[in-house]
Amino acid sequence: MARDVSGLEVSGRVFHISFIWYIMVVQPFAALRLVGTCGLHNSHSLTKVASMHFLPTERTALFIDGANLYSASRNLGFDVDYRNLLEFFRKKTHIIRAYYYSAVLETEEYSPLKPLTDWLAYNGYTLVTKPAKEFTDSMGRRRVKGNMDIEVAVDMLELAPRIDHAVLFSGDSDFRRLVEAMQRRGVRVSVVSSIRSSPPMVADELRRQADQFLELADIAPEFTRRQTELRPRPVTPARHTPAEPFADPTDAA
Repeated sequence: MARDVSGLEVSGRVFHISFIWYIMVVQPFAALRLVGTCGLHNSHSLTKVASMHFLPTERTALFIDGANLYSASRNLGFDVDYRNLLEFFRKKTHIIRAYYYSAVLETEEYSPLKPLTDWLAYNGYTLVTKPAKEFTDSMGRRRVKGNMDIEVAVDMLELAPRIDHAVLFSGDSDFRRLVEAMQRRGVRVSVVSSIRSSPPMVADELRRQADQFLELADIAPEFTRRQTELRPRPVTPARHTPAEPFADPTDAA
């Protein structure tokens, strides 16, 4: 009789484990098969939206590396509407600051960034700039260098005690340690960049360190400048649109 009871207990355990396996593995897989191709597409889109973890009450700050965002958006083939970008995140969380970082070439000539930086300063962004350095490379071409990594790091660390979530628009691997430092202070960090560009704009180590990675190509439709709102193209190669910082004249050739 004891053997029969023991056998029943073993059978019960096997059935219990099999049932759990069915619920966790077989049933979800079967559901996906039933959804069909169209359903899978919709499910994938919903997953993208659901993967954006923002709380309406958490204090959030945006840190936008202007040159990096411009390069990523240009590579993906769209132009950023900064008004809609700010509104997009305001709908999802409590934005307390939106920083935009850019090196500015201080010359007597027309500054390509002037219209953009002026607009940002009057429309909800905190503008952080510094003079860019101009030099001539080994091929005799005019180049401009302006790294804003230190400015981003200082502002983010200073603001850490007052925010719950930092959103970094950059794919630079140098920011990995900064992200780690923010996380040690209890701040969640999201990184916005792209792995779909060619080459990918985000460093793998930065993407791994972030609490969440937001693919720029997925959220771009929310703040892409419409064709009717495109900024006028310059008539001379010396004057570039506000979103094109320090474009090399040779690129237009």
